[in-house]
Amino acid sequence: MSALYISIQGGVQTITLSRPDVRNAFNDEVIAELKQAFLAVAQDASVRCVVLAAVGPAFCAGADLNWMRRMADYTRDENLTDAGELAAMLRAIYECPQPTIARVQGDVYAGGMGLVAACDMAVSVDTANYCLSEVKLGLIPATISPYVIRAMGARAAHRYFLTAERFGAAEAHRIGFVHEVVAADALDAKVAELTQALVSASPHAVCACKKLVQDVAEREINDALVRQTVEGIADIRASSEGKEGVQSFLQKRKPNWLV
Repeated sequence: MSALYISIQGGVQTITLSRPDVRNAFNDEVIAELKQAFLAVAQDASVRCVVLAAVGPAFCAGADLNWMRRMADYTRDENLTDAGELAAMLRAIYECPQPTIARVQGDVYAGGMGLVAACDMAVSVDTANYCLSEVKLGLIPATISPYVIRAMGARAAHRYFLTAERFGAAEAHRIGFVHEVVAADALDAKVAELTQALVSASPHAVCACKKLVQDVAEREINDALVRQTVEGIADIRASSEGKEGVQSFLQKRKPNWLV
């Protein structure tokens, strides 16, 4: 039985974690399914954005206990292989060309934090709790760290990586880990607001903007970066969608991707 439920409507693909009995914790099978789902959607031009969702009281509680029991006896080489699969799954989410939104309906712990952080945007219910609990188990959040640190910043990561404190949605919003905090009955409306904005914009420009942020963030402003940004705007202006967008604006009409 698949751990995921996948649906598409109006150019929005929703990938839903559906293991509520184990708080949507992941194991090697779930990791493989998630990676494949995001690699597949990356090849589907009909999909304009992706929502990562879950059912049940928790969004994702991190590693499945049965999987952790198996890992307890792994050799270092087996741990390297295992962590490599998790890293590949997170990277597939992060590098998905379409914009991604985490729809957080419940608690997020440990590895689940990586799922939220790897998405471009996150909308959380106000009752969700967050925790990077690894140090309590003698572990570190190493594999998820590139994404979580980008999402919450190094300063917040210093605190929450080290203390393993649980914090609420308001704090997750304050440190920038989630973009919006809403009541449970407003969650779908807020996600729909974002997806509507995404599907209303130029498909090519949205994908290019996503890559632009990833390429430019935290890089030194030097000649190479400036040249890259100059080439980026020149390329998009010369593209068919770039020309259509400007012409439709000047002609006060809808661009062809909205017609």
